[in-house]
Amino acid sequence: MRRSPFIPMCATGRLLALAAAVLLLAGCAGTQNRHTDPERDPWEGYNRKVHAFNMGFDRALLRPVARGYDAITPDPVQRGIGNFFRNLNYPVTGINLLLQGKFGAFADSTGRFLANTIFGLGGFFDVASRSGIPEYDEDLGQTFATWGWEESRYFELPFLGPRTVRDTLGFSFFGYFNPVAVVAREEGIYWPAAVDLIQIRASLLPQDQAMREAYDPYAFVRDAWLQRRDYLIYDGNPPAPDYDAYLEELDE
Repeated sequence: MRRSPFIPMCATGRLLALAAAVLLLAGCAGTQNRHTDPERDPWEGYNRKVHAFNMGFDRALLRPVARGYDAITPDPVQRGIGNFFRNLNYPVTGINLLLQGKFGAFADSTGRFLANTIFGLGGFFDVASRSGIPEYDEDLGQTFATWGWEESRYFELPFLGPRTVRDTLGFSFFGYFNPVAVVAREEGIYWPAAVDLIQIRASLLPQDQAMREAYDPYAFVRDAWLQRRDYLIYDGNPPAPDYDAYLEELDE
């Protein structure tokens, strides 16, 4: 899964704070206090309520818009729009590669950005991949993890979706360096962020069937997101689960 879409915080901060407060109070009231993963998700009661809120928002607005966009927009154009917005994320990726000490990857990422910007019409065409230049996806949450903050509680936010506490803190970095977020915050121009959001949701439409068929859709999303984050943090080579420790816990 790609990064979660950016919603301009300067315009929605109060709304998010209000929604989070209401949901937190509802969680404290406790009508859904399940613990399917007490180690990574100790706030599951609250997170499930936020997830239900987000899914309601998705069903009512985001998914219908994404389906309409998918129906009228040719696949090559969708790929181009996705390429364009990924290319704009270079400042976030590049700075975090430097912070992680990955200087070779930073050079590759810079070359990729220049190639796609100059020869790919601003990134609409991914000429860098055709030339064998690798693609990186880094953010401050991953940087925190490489600095030692490896374990963090799962935390779902209204509208913004799955996070951890670590990644929630790191997300603020995105808003100051991604051009789409900067334009929204500084100029009040939100349509690029809206297009990016719709494009991302349209790219996830093929996953809807799996979610509908999941026994526990909340756990399905949570576990898939956490696995994806581990994959990114460990550069595609996450550590194998400690099955021996798990079996010892079952025997206790």
